[in-house]
Amino acid sequence: MPESTADVEASRHAWFGVRRHLVEHRHRLGLDAADEFPAARHVAGTPLLAPETWLPSTPIPLTSIALKFDPDATFTGVTGRETAAREQLPLRPDGTHYDSYAETIADLAPPAVFEDRPTYRLIAADLTGPEPFLRLGRGTYFDSINTGEASAHEFTAQRLNPNAATQLRTSIGAPWNPANRPTNIAISTLTIRRDVDSTFYLHWRDPAKVGHAGGLYQVVPSGIFQPSAAASWNEQNDFSLWHNLTRELAEELAAHPEDYGSATAPIPYADWPFATQLTDALQAGTARAHCVGLGVDPLTFATDLLTVLSLDATIFDTLFPHLPTTNPEGRLLTPQPFTPETINTFTHTHPTQSAGAALLQLALHHQLQ
Repeated sequence: MPESTADVEASRHAWFGVRRHLVEHRHRLGLDAADEFPAARHVAGTPLLAPETWLPSTPIPLTSIALKFDPDATFTGVTGRETAAREQLPLRPDGTHYDSYAETIADLAPPAVFEDRPTYRLIAADLTGPEPFLRLGRGTYFDSINTGEASAHEFTAQRLNPNAATQLRTSIGAPWNPANRPTNIAISTLTIRRDVDSTFYLHWRDPAKVGHAGGLYQVVPSGIFQPSAAASWNEQNDFSLWHNLTRELAEELAAHPEDYGSATAPIPYADWPFATQLTDALQAGTARAHCVGLGVDPLTFATDLLTVLSLDATIFDTLFPHLPTTNPEGRLLTPQPFTPETINTFTHTHPTQSAGAALLQLALHHQLQ
């Protein structure tokens, strides 16, 4: 029997109430969610979670990580479209439940940036062996929204009502196992301007502009590892951690537009002046790019590759002569001193995304400035 208009409105009101609480208290909820996991899985004393094989004992040169692409890899884990998960979603006007959390967000609370673009889905990773690698297949951005952000919503609902169900989080189990849920990865980079007094950069994620981690501080740049556009040639041409980082740097710190024309032709990285300057600096040693780990947020299950890019002041100022104050996802903070005091403040006092907090602590530990 179709639900009444009152039932539809009640389900939406309840969903909005939980969603509002999640957005307004995301940092506190993340700390609470972290407490549900063993201390041994926490990264550098922060809420971020990781298995041992995701945390190298010493930093790895970013370009030395082997990428393995398996376009035919299938996924058989939890998708967030199961009946139990859909029953936690609000009702459409026709009285049926929405099919997914992403569909619900898109219809009821769309942020400014919310598009289901193709991604590289994590299948396996080992950053501690003699040949560090990431194995990836095909995914989409909404895959992780339907399990991760939906799990955060479920956790929030349970905090507001202890009798609320948590079937989705329970069925996912260990969130660092990419066989359990579709796992997109973001490349989150601590960018350091290396000088006598080194500084680093953060941005504040505006909840009105983003579908994930709104209201939190995060390192800059940070972006999903994905092709630059849906055209088939981008899948291989953009399958590079360095190229992805280059695009994010250009967009978030140099205010370059996101449209590279790759819907009609592949990006010519070897002929792009910004990219060649950055690559030349890497080869000359005036830019240093390292990976210090991979980790999972305990609330949203967002998964981040933790990287540090340290640029000599001269090359930094050449690449970024006019730093923007805002970007499509929020606002850029003034340069922060790379000191233990500042890093500990953002790690333990300010509402910083768990990946950013862990990255700051690991960069300090490894003295990567």
